Amino acid sequence: MSRARGFTLMELMISIGILALVAGLVWGSFSPIWQAREEVEIQANRYHAIRLAMDRMRRDLAMAFISDRYDPKRYRERPTHFVGERGDRGRLRFTTFSHNRLYVDARESDQALVEYRVDRDPNEPGVNALIRRVKPIIDDDPERGGTEMVLVSGVLGLTFEYWDVEKEEWVPEWDTTDVAWANRLPHRVRITLTAEGDDGKPKKYVTQATITLTTPLGR
Repeated sequence: MSRARGFTLMELMISIGILALVAGLVWGSFSPIWQAREEVEIQANRYHAIRLAMDRMRRDLAMAFISDRYDPKRYRERPTHFVGERGDRGRLRFTTFSHNRLYVDARESDQALVEYRVDRDPNEPGVNALIRRVKPIIDDDPERGGTEMVLVSGVLGLTFEYWDVEKEEWVPEWDTTDVAWANRLPHRVRITLTAEGDDGKPKKYVTQATITLTTPLGR
């Protein structure tokens, strides 16, 4: 009866080397697939964030309003407004009925001041982002207060255009604190967001919002 022969040290080293080589080949063949999958997921997540941001802007704008129901003894001017600046980094600030209360006992309503602008991303130095500011209390200091949230990072530009039904044309700005637009809102707003594409080149995303209440709410 012969005794079982074990592996020599040399044979073990050769076997380990072969296994390592095979593992390396397998990893090398799957690594590009996994990398491509990660890139696709990143691109999909970014596109999803942009789509959500465009939808959010459209919903907020659809419920924009101005109102003459305010206390003139407390406010010198109408606290509700719609101010859109011209430019490829335009800022738009307006009052809207689109606010949702997060807490039942919060002293808030469906009214809020909302602002959209392109500014520095607080989480990524040197990168611009689309920022949404919400102030649930409408007062006589619209420039201050509220909470800010980054909706999309890597934004290159943001343009708002406003449909003037009287002129029947798109105009680059709108300001209800100005006499020319004091008592009306644009019927539509065209939003163009420019962001870095998958290839690093600028890519534009365009949508439109239709505003329901285009004249001031009466007293």
